[in-house]
Amino acid sequence: MIPGAEAELLRRTVAMLERARLVPKGIAPLDPSGFAKSYSTPRRLAVWVKDVLDKQATLTEEVTGPAVKIAFKEGVPTPAAEAFARKNGVPVSELKRIETPKGEYLSATVVQKGRTAAEVIAAEMPKELAAIYWAKNMYWRAGKPERFVRPVLWMACLLGDAVVPVEFAGKTAARATYGHRVLAGGAAIEIEAPGSYGTQLAQAFVCVDVEVRRQRIRKALDHVTRKVAGARWREDEALVDGVTHLTEWPSVLLGNFEAAYLELPEEVLVTVMRDHQKYFAVEDAAGKLAPHFLAVLNIETNAVNEPIIRQGNERVLRARFNDARFFWEFDQRIPLRERAKLLENVTFQKDLGSYAEKTERVLKLVKQFTWMPWFTEQVKEGELGEAVLLSKADLTTELVKEFTELQGVVGGLYARAQGLPAVVADAIYDQYKPASGDDDVPRSVTGALLGVADRADTIAGMFGLGFEPTGSKDPFALRRAANGIVKILAEKDLPLSLHWIIEKSTENQDVAAKMRDFFRERVVFYLREVRGIPYDVVDAVGVELRPSQSNNDILFVLVRAEAIMAVRGRKEFQAIVSSFKRMKNILEQAKFPLDDRNIDLRYYKGRTDAEAVFALKAFELSREVEQLYYRNELLEALEKMSTLQPEIDVFFESVMVMDPDPEVRHRRLQLLAFVLFRFSQIADFSKLVIAG
Repeated sequence: MIPGAEAELLRRTVAMLERARLVPKGIAPLDPSGFAKSYSTPRRLAVWVKDVLDKQATLTEEVTGPAVKIAFKEGVPTPAAEAFARKNGVPVSELKRIETPKGEYLSATVVQKGRTAAEVIAAEMPKELAAIYWAKNMYWRAGKPERFVRPVLWMACLLGDAVVPVEFAGKTAARATYGHRVLAGGAAIEIEAPGSYGTQLAQAFVCVDVEVRRQRIRKALDHVTRKVAGARWREDEALVDGVTHLTEWPSVLLGNFEAAYLELPEEVLVTVMRDHQKYFAVEDAAGKLAPHFLAVLNIETNAVNEPIIRQGNERVLRARFNDARFFWEFDQRIPLRERAKLLENVTFQKDLGSYAEKTERVLKLVKQFTWMPWFTEQVKEGELGEAVLLSKADLTTELVKEFTELQGVVGGLYARAQGLPAVVADAIYDQYKPASGDDDVPRSVTGALLGVADRADTIAGMFGLGFEPTGSKDPFALRRAANGIVKILAEKDLPLSLHWIIEKSTENQDVAAKMRDFFRERVVFYLREVRGIPYDVVDAVGVELRPSQSNNDILFVLVRAEAIMAVRGRKEFQAIVSSFKRMKNILEQAKFPLDDRNIDLRYYKGRTDAEAVFALKAFELSREVEQLYYRNELLEALEKMSTLQPEIDVFFESVMVMDPDPEVRHRRLQLLAFVLFRFSQIADFSKLVIAG
């Protein structure tokens, strides 16, 4: 929770100072000029802001009030006038009358005397501290309102060299802060000035700058790993981030474990080290796990304490590995096929039944995929069925109960160890992939179908119970499940329509409608956040889930977006997009119905004027573009479409669309509507943003 709170405190502090006119407005908190900066460790949050004024300037402003005809009746002030005067602290007699485009209104000259910065900060900062969002918070003083992530032990607040006595959670800010609780001995540190905060704490074994700490940890990991010839630490950005926010004065220690533990699956060993002990795994030059680990400590080591600390960490890890080895051997006494029966006693959700019932629903869903010719060539129905029925069996194992992070992975490992077909083992292993936008999709079509059907059943069931995500709340991780489906369909190139998957997941059409809206948001998220496609291109191609069975509607959107991205920088494409925008604007201003787009080619044949040349060329090109579109040759279609620009230019130079003759005007507007319709199958080009 620390990174989000640190960023929020910085944002709130700067915004408060801007509102109070104590710093210039519009300066970003993270401006390279160093206007403001935030710091954090597990024990502290801090913000430093440059050039805060000592006092607000006196502010004089003219405030407009009610209309004169409302403020006075027969020369007597009404309650509206009196309330306006009272609000602004002036007598009614000093109210002025001003002329506005709407008539005569009352006005008051309001003078706000500037307060000192210390007064403002003391009054406003407690509100900002109380407003910081924490996913979980606590209170520790009975009957007191404040809540925070942990009890507040001290506060320091300086304006220049003066203390500002901010009060929050029963504490009053002073000049003192505290260093490392072990290395600095708990002694108070009197902060000399805001600019010396980081330097003074560094002398007390606290590195307050998060990025400096992060780089210090990375360098230490590199340095310590060099003690093992040919070894390297396994890159893990999430773990680096975690230990960065768990330490104030980090150092790294190399530990060892018996090579016999390497007989256990690598996934189990790494999970024990990473998720339970916050250790980094070490691998050899070939990328295989080595019998070493790296622990990030929050203390300096020396010749006396390092052996003791190492032995303690090795002892704890050895116990964890022994547990894992026992569970690995114990679990396999009951094969997965027998464990599947035990799922009747494992609840998925109280209103949706057991995991045994869930696997039956998923099996029914995937069977509706496999009758299609493409899938019958890619998937063996027996293997897919077995993967589905065994997919949740590892929930009954002791290893998953102890290491819940390995759900699915353990099932795949056990399936492999018990001699089940490789495609079944891989599908079970991969069923929760992708876990994020950066994660890989399942390796096989079998695994992809299992992953899609399992997630679709979960989403449909939860939506049916009214548990759809709202705002930032998503207790059942349905957004992540939907993101996984979208990514699988997009990157495995499965001939499945998301619309059809939704229809088969639920018989309730109200639920299906909500799911379609939900998945549209997820497709937009995938296109913009995962594939990096600009918002205007996404808007232009539109995210419509088509009621088809075998056409992948996500790929349909993606390939059109990528084709536009390939040509959007070309001048000829930008020119014709600008022309389409102009056509749409003309039609909208004329309030012309866009579905009135039938043109009579006989009227134009044999003529050589600009209108006829434009109409005939547009018709011929539209047929060619349509053929390219249906062959999925979208780049060629866009290039072909751009060749219409010379005729468009001549048309607009020579022809008055809004002709005084209603019949002529209607025919020309009809022509523009026809052109927009015939060339908008790929995208609504009017939504593209073109420079200039």
